[in-house]
Amino acid sequence: MKILRKLAIGAAGGACLLALSAASLWELDRAFPPPLPAELTVSTEVQDRDGELLRAFATPDGYWRLETRLDQVDKQFVDMLVTYEDKRFWDHGGVDVLALARAAGQFATSGHIVSGGSTLSMQLARVIEPRESRSLGSKVRQMLRAIQIERRLSKREILERYLTLAPYGGNLEGVRAASLAYFGKEPKRLTVSESALLVALPQLPEKRRPDRNLKIAHAARDRVLTRMVSSRLLGEREAARAALDDVSDLRRTLPALAAHAAYAMLPKAVPGQPLQLTIRKSVQEGLEQVARDAATKLGPRLSVAMVLADSRTGDILGEVGSANFFDASRSGWIDMTKIVRSPGSTLKPFIYGLAFEQGLVAQETLIDDSPVDFSGYRPKNFDMGYQGDVSIRQALQLSLNVPAIRVLDAVGPTRLMARFRQAGVSPILPVNEAPGLAIGLGGVGVTLRDLVQLYTGLANGGKTHTLHDGTEPANAERTSATILDGQANWQIIDILSGVKPPEGALQRGIAYKTGTSYGYRDAWSVGFDGRYVLGVWVGRPDAGAVPGLSGYVSAAPILFEGFVRSGIATVPLPGKPPGMFSPRREDLPVTLARFGAGSDGLVQATVTEPAPTIIFPPDGARVDLGTSSADASPLVLKLQGGRAPFRWLANGKPLTGIDRRRTATWQPDGAGYSTLTVIDAAGRAASVKVFVE
Repeated sequence: MKILRKLAIGAAGGACLLALSAASLWELDRAFPPPLPAELTVSTEVQDRDGELLRAFATPDGYWRLETRLDQVDKQFVDMLVTYEDKRFWDHGGVDVLALARAAGQFATSGHIVSGGSTLSMQLARVIEPRESRSLGSKVRQMLRAIQIERRLSKREILERYLTLAPYGGNLEGVRAASLAYFGKEPKRLTVSESALLVALPQLPEKRRPDRNLKIAHAARDRVLTRMVSSRLLGEREAARAALDDVSDLRRTLPALAAHAAYAMLPKAVPGQPLQLTIRKSVQEGLEQVARDAATKLGPRLSVAMVLADSRTGDILGEVGSANFFDASRSGWIDMTKIVRSPGSTLKPFIYGLAFEQGLVAQETLIDDSPVDFSGYRPKNFDMGYQGDVSIRQALQLSLNVPAIRVLDAVGPTRLMARFRQAGVSPILPVNEAPGLAIGLGGVGVTLRDLVQLYTGLANGGKTHTLHDGTEPANAERTSATILDGQANWQIIDILSGVKPPEGALQRGIAYKTGTSYGYRDAWSVGFDGRYVLGVWVGRPDAGAVPGLSGYVSAAPILFEGFVRSGIATVPLPGKPPGMFSPRREDLPVTLARFGAGSDGLVQATVTEPAPTIIFPPDGARVDLGTSSADASPLVLKLQGGRAPFRWLANGKPLTGIDRRRTATWQPDGAGYSTLTVIDAAGRAASVKVFVE
């Protein structure tokens, strides 16, 4: 009985001691918790519309540390990591007793450390609380911390924290930063060889860095592959193939796209949450490369800005504020997509669009391109030359200044500005000045984003959408508005789609317009297909003059290259709307045959040139053309006066086409009398009668 009593007392005492120890450990655990913040301090990420990394910003302490989730990492890499570092990870409670016993036995046998026996939980403890030395006390502390970590985090959370915080050399922390720096890709797409290297690096990150110690890194990778074969995670052939892959000694910079938009997003940053833009990464990469290449060709101090938008939504898919954000010689830090500049001739399509809406013109309506004075305002063409009579279609395609101002005078500058404001764009006028005719040639300030927003209307059946890229305030208003009615809009598309591409550019089924500001300070080109609009600006950020700069020569080639390199599939331009009537010139009603603004505002014919006169052959002449032989000569026809273009008739039958020249040729059918007639653009005619031999 005494023995039983002693045993009972001993058991009770042991239980009390155990309970007391447990309570003490519980209190110690509560009093000294592991440093596991709810949110890790990680790099701020700016992502594209699909969640791909556009740009990352280092942490305040200077590390590239990208938050990592398991679904962002290749599963085979995770399996290799667990197999190599902690094969009983999913089963233990923070400390693997078997692994520690093995490590102790190896140390006792060999006299040095062969394997550490650390679990991934212990390694996470070491990362969050770096040890000063590799002492037994430090090891015990890691073990206790690992047990604490396992009580607070799930196995998945422990892995994700390790994958985010593990050191990979230099200021790289976490597998995502390492994969991007060493391989230029996210860890979701790692090869077997790349996975093996990333498994090996965290044990000795500085010693095994491939960018500094290539041979050591190569050997470490091969040891991991050998272990994977012995653990039967990899087959011998698969591991052998992976061992043949080169280990690159290059450390790449992390993605650094869309610099201006990314920096604009920083005020919206929330710790642990990526920022998202509407940009598409592949589009942005292509446009930035085009801008860099173009700036190099254009020369020093010149920059390039580009905006590509979806006309159906207003989403900006790509935007380049400068050719190189860090190039001080080009003031690369200035976002030239948002700087107000003179748009040159790029507003002309909307001038003609309003004229089509009001029924003032048709594409084949003739308009006079000659010097004119609008109460002291004397517009001149870019090349200082004049074409005489041209069609509205030709006037817009050739970007002639005088016809555009004639039309603007009829539709009204105030009405044009009101239409712009209705579309969400407010051009900047000189201080205390009302809208005048000069706005048709660039006498107003707009941004590249403004222009692209206006042109989304042309690409979208006349309806514009407010452009947005994600940098706007959450409550920013997004509007849509009609800038041109459907039929007028199609007329402009049809005309601009016929503009000749710049030399060497491929025809991509786009319509486009160019512009050059006064003094050769800005070159523009804006083009669109059936959905996407791309705008290009070229110039000096300090607004300095650049001799020889022009929209067609400097900006248009960048536009076409930008469409190609963006990777955007071309969407066909819209077809002719139902009920649309596009008459030939000879079928135009008299009020549309010729454009001219009278004092009453009605379209009327204005004729100032003398009537046409045929000066050769003279009336009644006999002309020997050798009509009896097989090689009869043609008859040369010449005239004076009249308004171009001219139509010739022989015996009432029109000769081929309409000609702007005052000379023509006619091949008679045979000998005899013939009547030759010419009709000018004003409908005036002259005739002669000749005898052909």
